[in-house]
Amino acid sequence: MTLRPALYRALPFAALLAGALAAPAPALDLAAMTEAERAAFGAAVRAYLMENPTVLVEVITLLEQQEAVAAEQTDRALAQANMDLLLDDGHSWVGGNPEGDITVVEFLDYRCGYCRRAFDEVDALIAADGNIRFVVKEFPILGEESLASSQFAVAVQQLHGDAVYADVHDALMTLESDVTTATLTRLAEGFALDAGPILARMGSPEVMAVLESNQALAQALQISGTPTFVIGDQMVRGYVPLSQMAAIVAQARDEAG
Repeated sequence: MTLRPALYRALPFAALLAGALAAPAPALDLAAMTEAERAAFGAAVRAYLMENPTVLVEVITLLEQQEAVAAEQTDRALAQANMDLLLDDGHSWVGGNPEGDITVVEFLDYRCGYCRRAFDEVDALIAADGNIRFVVKEFPILGEESLASSQFAVAVQQLHGDAVYADVHDALMTLESDVTTATLTRLAEGFALDAGPILARMGSPEVMAVLESNQALAQALQISGTPTFVIGDQMVRGYVPLSQMAAIVAQARDEAG
């Protein structure tokens, strides 16, 4: 990690402060100090901060950077530990280039505004790249309409296959109305599908097993929001613009190569 020049000034004080709070006893033992020594130490720290208030900002920035690096390392470890299910769980729809050299996995909720915002950009990324394998994980977390949407999509996939699922997925992602039985019936009929069997299957053990499997995987990955992407072994928690997504794909490709 490369630190900004301004942060170098913060390091001596950061070390002092860290030592005061957490250093081993031989280095600095506050409990062994006399009352006068603790008072003098506290006064010295306060005086330094009063004379150099920007140091606190620099120290906080440094700590945030360190926390971000640690979080990224944790996310990579989680992704690597669950890679088999991420890449091929036996039920998730696979689009883009099925033989692509990089897999992008998205945990999504059809009623999530940021998922909808990312929808066109993900499509553009896959189309422009041409070598991305795209995996959709149905992950309804925003209420009954989210659940009904995913149940409907999975039921369509199980009854009518991946090609029809892809069309229904796109329609659900851009659906502007509330998700009701009537709405889903009209959506099915718009694709010349018999709505009855689809609606009847929505609450079936077969459909719920898919959603429960995705929920368990998300829990293992410590995912609690949508969209969440896994690109290579990098996790992207939340929406990012197309240019940033393309850069992450390029980085994952470089690391894999």
